[in-house]
Amino acid sequence: MKNNELKGRASALLPLLVFIVLYVVIALISKDFYAMPVSVPFLIAGIIALLMNRKETISNKLDIFCKGAGEPNIILMCVIFILAGAFAQVAKDMGAVESTVNLGLSILPSNILISGVFIIGCFISISIGTSMGTIVALAPMAVGIADKTGISVALVIGAVVGGAMFGDNLSMISDTTIAATRTQGCDLKDKFKTNFFIVLPAAIATAIIFAIITSGNNTILRGEYNYSLVKVLPYVSVLIAALAGVNVLSVLVGGTVLSGIIGMIYGAFDFVGFLQSIAKGINGMSELVIISLIIGGTVELIKFNGGIDFLLSFITSRVKTRRGAEYGIALLVSLVDICTANNTIAIVMTGPLAKNISEKYGIEPQKSASLLDTFSCFCQGIIPYGAQLLAASSLAKISPFLIMKYLYYPYLMGVCAIIAIALGLPKIKAVGRKEFSKGA
Repeated sequence: MKNNELKGRASALLPLLVFIVLYVVIALISKDFYAMPVSVPFLIAGIIALLMNRKETISNKLDIFCKGAGEPNIILMCVIFILAGAFAQVAKDMGAVESTVNLGLSILPSNILISGVFIIGCFISISIGTSMGTIVALAPMAVGIADKTGISVALVIGAVVGGAMFGDNLSMISDTTIAATRTQGCDLKDKFKTNFFIVLPAAIATAIIFAIITSGNNTILRGEYNYSLVKVLPYVSVLIAALAGVNVLSVLVGGTVLSGIIGMIYGAFDFVGFLQSIAKGINGMSELVIISLIIGGTVELIKFNGGIDFLLSFITSRVKTRRGAEYGIALLVSLVDICTANNTIAIVMTGPLAKNISEKYGIEPQKSASLLDTFSCFCQGIIPYGAQLLAASSLAKISPFLIMKYLYYPYLMGVCAIIAIALGLPKIKAVGRKEFSKGA
C-alpha cells in the first residue's frame, strides 16, 4: 500500500480531538480541572460525531451510536462499574477499608509504605485479572492511608493504578492477555514469560522510586491502628475467588454479599442499611456508566466514518523491517486504544492485522502478543479519560490529571517495551502459532 492510498478518513477522528481540546483548554484557562466535567466534552464530541458524514441520515447515525453504546463489552463494563461501586461502598460502610488500611499501616514500615501499596496492587491485579477490580478494592484504602499519613492522595492513587495495570498486563485471566494470545496464536505461558521479562524492570524501578520519593517525608504514623481480620475477609475472598478462576462479576457480587453479612453481624448496618449502601455505591458510579455509554457510541461512529481504518492504514503503509514492524504493532494498538479508551477492544481490533504483520516479518507470536498487551495497557493506564483513571479519580475525588504525574509504572512499562524493541529483546525461540477454537 502506498502512502497516498490510505484507507479511511482522518477527519473522522475530529470528535476525539474536540474532546481533548475542550477538556484541556478549559481546564488551563480556568486553572481548575474540575471546571469541565468529563461527561460534557464527551457529549459534545458525540454530537459532533453525529453531525458528521452528511451522506447518512441522523436516524441511521443514531442507530450506529446506539449500537456502539450497547456493544456487549461496553455493557459488561458498565455492569462491572455498578457492581464495583456497590462492593466498594458496602465494604467501606462495613469497616473493611478502615481495617485493611490499619492492617497495612501496622505491618508496612512507613518508609516503604507507598511501595508496599504498589506491590499489593500488583499482587491483587495479577490474581484477579482486572485493573478495575483492583482499583475499586484498593483506592478507598489508599485514600485512607493518605489521610492518616499526610502523603499526597494523588501519589498513593498513582501507586494503586500502577499496580493495577501490572496485573492487567500480565494476569493469566486478564481479558487483555486472553485477547492477545488468541489473536496471535500462542500459549498463555509463552506470552507471560516474554511479557514478564519486559515489564519486570519497570516494576522494580517503580517500587524503588516510590520508596525514594516518600523516604524524605519523615512520615510519622500517629495513634493506634486497630483492625479486625474478619472485616478484611471481603478483600481476601475476592483474591481467593479470582485465584480459583471465578468470573469477575461473581467475585464482586460475592464480595458485596459477604461484606453485607459481616456488616450486619458487627452492627455496622441492618438489612435495610445494607440495601441503602448498595444503592449509594451504584449511584456513585452513575456518571462513569453514562460516560462509558457515550464513549461507546462515539467510537462506533468514528469507526463507521473511517477513523479507525485510517489509523490502521497509516501505520501498515510505513512498515519496512522487523524492528519497524514491532514499532508498527506498538503504535497501531496504542493509537486505537487512545481512540477507543478500551485496551481489550484495541487488542481485538488490531490483533488480526498485527498477526499478519508479525508473520510477514518473522516476529514470534508470543512477542507480538506481548507488544499488543503491553502498549495497550501502557496507553490505557495513562489516558485521563480511560476507565481506570476515571474510576480512581472518582473514588479518590480528585482530578485524573493530578494522578497522571505519579503514574511511574505505566510510563516505565512503555519505556521498557520501547527499549526491548530497540535491543531485540527478549531473545526467544520461534514457536509455531496455534489456532484457538475456544478457550485461551
